[in-house]
Amino acid sequence: MSIFRADKKFEKFEDVTPELLKKEDVKLLLCDLDNTLRLHSEKEPADELQDWVEECRKAGVKIVIISNNGRKKMMQKFCEPIKVDCVWWAKKPMSKKLTEAMKEYKVPHKNTVMLGDKWSTDVLAAKAAGIRSYKVEHRRDII
Repeated sequence: MSIFRADKKFEKFEDVTPELLKKEDVKLLLCDLDNTLRLHSEKEPADELQDWVEECRKAGVKIVIISNNGRKKMMQKFCEPIKVDCVWWAKKPMSKKLTEAMKEYKVPHKNTVMLGDKWSTDVLAAKAAGIRSYKVEHRRDII
């Protein structure tokens, strides 16, 4: 399989259901933030994101946001209400932060997936880390 091709593709993050994650034995879901889980302009988590995170948590899936965004305080402020850990300035497509997350949460490669919107960062980082990748369409502001 190509390193440029995601293992699965979805329209939006909500299509990655807790049922699918449970079926595929995913225990750790590493998620990109900007244009994957939120529009770049959103300052607070949308209701659908909060609901999705909670449903994933109930299904036994740990979600960690792994972003190239370097604004630590903004990331923490965004992640705090939905009670997810975050890693900023991840420098994807380098896989170091993904590998560190798997070690920290003691979840093996076979039970970890990276969810993102870009093949050039998210998919490549997943492939370099030896984990599966799920790609969603790039979220856009509607004008």
